Amino acid sequence: MFQLILSATLLLLCVANVYFYHRLVQWLPPLHWLLRVVIALLLVALSSSFIAAMMMRHANVQEWLVKSLYNVGSVWLVFMLYVVMLLLLADALRLLFPTFRHGFPVAVVATSMLLACGYWNRCHPRVVDVDIPLKGWTGDTPLTVVGISDVHLGDGTGRNRLSGYVDLINDLKPHVILIAGDLIDNSLYPLRSQQMKDDLNRLYAPHGIYMVPGNHEYIAKIWNVERYLKQTPICLLRDSVVTLPQGITLVGRDDRHNNRRLSLENLMFTAGGDNPVIVMDHQPTEIALADSLGAQMVFCGHTHRGQLWPLTWLTDALFEQSHGYRRWQNAHAYVSQGLSLWGPPFRIGSHSEVVVFHLHAAP
Repeated sequence: MFQLILSATLLLLCVANVYFYHRLVQWLPPLHWLLRVVIALLLVALSSSFIAAMMMRHANVQEWLVKSLYNVGSVWLVFMLYVVMLLLLADALRLLFPTFRHGFPVAVVATSMLLACGYWNRCHPRVVDVDIPLKGWTGDTPLTVVGISDVHLGDGTGRNRLSGYVDLINDLKPHVILIAGDLIDNSLYPLRSQQMKDDLNRLYAPHGIYMVPGNHEYIAKIWNVERYLKQTPICLLRDSVVTLPQGITLVGRDDRHNNRRLSLENLMFTAGGDNPVIVMDHQPTEIALADSLGAQMVFCGHTHRGQLWPLTWLTDALFEQSHGYRRWQNAHAYVSQGLSLWGPPFRIGSHSEVVVFHLHAAP
């Protein structure tokens, strides 16, 4: 299935670049054939650079080269997505208004402005406050729990941005920090070369920092990720149950990439007791099951809510809860859109966010 999706994506990318090349040459004055060849080769290089960067993520290659290919290629992918849609719209308008001759420059300028807005949106994560009353909880003081997911540290999210994220989280003064997977992007090489461990070690929560793996921790090789996180205050939970202060049980699930991970029924049985249970799972595929098993809070990530419109429509259709807060029968569930993002550095139709859960005893 993955190979089919990948093949279809590559085919669409080729068609989009051919269409863009045709419209560009059509708009420009007549060009020498050699210059047209140069433009075609440049488009091939731009469209293949992201794929090249992904293929070199574990190779012993200069980091600046991989990062440059990654950034240029990811920006080009999104540029092509929107400029082609606008060019098709311009072609439709030209059928209605034959005198309309400026579709190409209008599409390019509009796309550039849209990407600028999307980049600004990515750089300014919002802080979302969520009130969580816990039934049967006997804790005497409320708990502030900061939840993040999908930071994707690596070529796209480097140390400077991580430092800002750490300052933002610490300023919220959390008692507990929860990380719902995909802290790391595709490889540990950028984290090691940029000494990101130093900033991760600045994270502070007196009652602990807990994380579950995401699919990208497996892409980055989970056994290496485990060793790396042991050098930080982050406790990685893989099908683990821990008790937080004041009698709250945290169930941390391994990612679905582990086809031998324990069932949620097994983990909830292990949790047992009368304590309120929080379930943390990277992918929001079993929220209804967690609710039926009596979990009072569920925290997930993974979806990014599509990150880019119109992919937001796709994630909303695929997941029973693709983003934000929802009150189930027993559980308060939140699916984070992610603190950072994967691939293209734009948020269009979605938001980067940090979630602050205010836990207190239900009346």
